[in-house]
Amino acid sequence: MDFAFSFNETFTVPAFGCSKNNVMWSIFFITKITNRKELIAWAVYHRSISGRKVPSEQFWISSGTSSKKEEVWGAMTRKYWNIHLEEMMEARVHLGHGIRKWNPRMAPYISAKRKGIHIINLTRTARFLSEACDLVFYAASRGKQFLIVGTKKKAAGSVASAAIRARCHYVNKKWPGGMSTNWSTTETRLHKFRDLRAAQKTGRLNHLPKRDAAMLKRQLSHLQKYLGGIKYMTGLPDIVIVVDQQGEYTALRECITLGIPTICLIDTNCDPDLADLPIPANDDARASIRFILTKLVSAICEGRSS
Repeated sequence: MDFAFSFNETFTVPAFGCSKNNVMWSIFFITKITNRKELIAWAVYHRSISGRKVPSEQFWISSGTSSKKEEVWGAMTRKYWNIHLEEMMEARVHLGHGIRKWNPRMAPYISAKRKGIHIINLTRTARFLSEACDLVFYAASRGKQFLIVGTKKKAAGSVASAAIRARCHYVNKKWPGGMSTNWSTTETRLHKFRDLRAAQKTGRLNHLPKRDAAMLKRQLSHLQKYLGGIKYMTGLPDIVIVVDQQGEYTALRECITLGIPTICLIDTNCDPDLADLPIPANDDARASIRFILTKLVSAICEGRSS
């Protein structure tokens, strides 16, 4: 336990309505704790210090000061990501859903009501987006792999272009159920996809009977549609970026099951407790989605180049 250190940190359990409480944490360095499962294990192990139970599902660690937050993330330095409120207003990041469709857990991220819709607090959006950029920059500089998920029609194009620019994996069509939790089957399908692509490039499909060639081409088209964005993936991603939490609930639950950290774009009808790092923003407008992805992709590219 050479890298162990202790500090006072504030943590909350919003899903269970617990109040804030200062406790003494004994936590490993970032090289020791790499995902949420290990962090939860240490929380459960040290729950006797605070005298209250820590749920086994999830909790959120909030920062009291910036120095404490940097200690939680490791040797991660804060950078300026050129996030302006005017640009977010132009991209309609502040527009939420109707008042009747809201999730009460999004109350801390809502600033007002206008004409029957909730207005998102852009100050919090800028803060969480900056923290997400710091995190992906730090992870990209250490060679971590990212997966961007967004299958709604308004987000599919932006997800594909952003992932290609940042050299990340992406899913912009229907999420194949069990893609991450049943990785062995997904890996088998990826091997088949690569073999069919190689056969098409070398012209081997043209030497087969027409019926067999047509059947294989249909399989190749189907695999290209749903697995084209992850054709170069060799293992589970280190961080998953989710554009629409409501639409990608299956993908989010699989990430929670496997302990994969998630960065979620959450609207006023979403549950912020499901995401490791939520970014409150409008997930229905193309301009809003493009703005958030552009900032994250810029941080990833800068981290890879560093």
